[in-house]
Order: sequence, then C-alpha cells, then structure tokens
Amino acid sequence: MAGPARRLLKPALFICDIQEKFRPAIWEFPRVISTAQKMLKASQVLRIPVYATTQNAARLGGLCSELGLPGAAPGSTSGSTSTSTSDIKDFQPSIETNQIELVVPPVDKTAFSMYVPGIAERLAARSEVIIVGIESHICVTQTALDLLAHGHKVYVLADGVSSCNKEEIPLALARLRSEGVVVTTSESVLYECMGDAGIKEFKGIAGLVKETKDSTRSNLETLCKI
Repeated sequence: MAGPARRLLKPALFICDIQEKFRPAIWEFPRVISTAQKMLKASQVLRIPVYATTQNAARLGGLCSELGLPGAAPGSTSGSTSTSTSDIKDFQPSIETNQIELVVPPVDKTAFSMYVPGIAERLAARSEVIIVGIESHICVTQTALDLLAHGHKVYVLADGVSSCNKEEIPLALARLRSEGVVVTTSESVLYECMGDAGIKEFKGIAGLVKETKDSTRSNLETLCKI
C-alpha cells in the first residue's frame, strides 16, 4: 500500500530581488526577510528547489546575508533594519539558515520578471511556484504573470512581499488574484505542500511552524492588514 502523498508535486520557491540596497526603501523590509527565511528553511526540509534573482546587481548590490544564499552583499548584516517605519525598529528576523543550495547561482537580471533564461529552462513543466520578495507591484507581479502564461501554478505569499509604497501592495495582490494567482500565506502554503500529516517531513515543518509562530503572527498583522 502506497504511503501518504504530498499535495503539491512540483513546488519551487522563487526569491525575488531581496537585496541589501533595498533595505532602507522597502516598507517593512525585515518582515519580508523573515518570511523568506522561513520558506528557505522549509525548502530544506521538503527539498523544494530554490531560485533567486538580483535586479541589476552592479548598481543595486547583492542579496541580503540573512537569507544564507550565495551572492550576499558584502557587509550586509542581520543587525540592519528598515527605516521605513518606526514600529519595527527593533524587529529582527529570527531564523538562522544554513547555506541554501540553489538550482543555479543567483541570476542577475535587468528584466523585471524572474522568468528569464537561466531559470525558465530549468523549471519543471507545470510547476507550483511560490514567490516571496519585492516589489509586489513590479517584479513579483511580472514574474507571476509570466509564470501563468507558461502554464505554471503561482502562489504569492501576502506575508512575504512588499513595495516601497505600501499602498501598492493590496492593489498588486488584487490584480494577481484576478489573473489567477493564488494569494496566500507562508503557513498555508507549507501545509498545502504537504497535504498529509503522515508524510515523513511533517514533523520538521510542524516544528518550524512552532518555532516561527511569533514572527509569523507579527508579519501577518503588519503585511496582511492593509
């Protein structure tokens, strides 16, 4: 008799342009990092392939070091905080990630979409792509639209995306819903990835959910209330 099966059979995680230079500009940027860390940790447990991009790294620098990804900006630290809001001045992402193994090294691009050569040809057909990153109304939106156009199912995490202007976020998410994107949360998509508490990875994900419950609640209260 076959054991329990996962609900999502071909998930992939996209980390969209979470770069050090954006830290002072993006609304609630540390919370985006926090959710990205959670999803990266989950990707290790569930063995989900991870793809990451930078936007014009020559001008905008490398990825934030807290992500544990290759290509981090020199000197970036988890002690830096966003200056966009005062109520999170002491908020710090709480998860320590080991070095994450990417399908390919971070892909630098000038296109706004992540669906570029280097990623597109390596992504399995009809994948279930989970997106976190910035900005919600530009690179996240165009990535999602391109993925849909090429036959993939797309999940955008409302607790893992942001923009410079917070007013852009609900408009972008509403548009994406109307286009057929699943707008959901990090915890919801993790349980959807599993689909059954009988899978061997359930204990690891349940532990991660427990470990991150305080930051998850705080991120939801902030990023998902607008």
